[in-house]
Amino acid sequence: MDWLADNLWQTWLGVAIVLGVAEMFSLDLVLIMVAAGAVAGMIVALVGAPFAIQALVAAGASVAMLALVRPQLARRFHGGPELSLGHGKLVGQRAVVTETITGLDVGRIRLAGEIWSAAPYDEHLTITPGQTVEVLAIKGATAYVHPVATLDS
Repeated sequence: MDWLADNLWQTWLGVAIVLGVAEMFSLDLVLIMVAAGAVAGMIVALVGAPFAIQALVAAGASVAMLALVRPQLARRFHGGPELSLGHGKLVGQRAVVTETITGLDVGRIRLAGEIWSAAPYDEHLTITPGQTVEVLAIKGATAYVHPVATLDS
């Protein structure tokens, strides 16, 4: 029993390693926080504190890591920018009309460096070349646009 008391820090280190390896399989960031608590228990064991103090420090450090560190890490790892792919990334962008657009005739716009066929979102509008429009929807290869209000000086 004296050997265990003298080498308790190695037990804490073993627990931390096992929890760290288990975290690789779960990827929940819970076991790694408990492993950090085990490392804190190991440090207290190296100082020579009794087992009860080691266990309290390990538990306290684990709870603190779970409450303070894990939410921020989880937000950073699991969050990220929304990815818009295909036509979805063009909706909401502005374009310049290159060919007259009416409700009866499909015109052309320059959108993201490319020429697109375009129709007015409101079919009663006529949009002339040079006007700036906003893309409200894309259906097939046609962008449905609406003119952007400008301030005349």
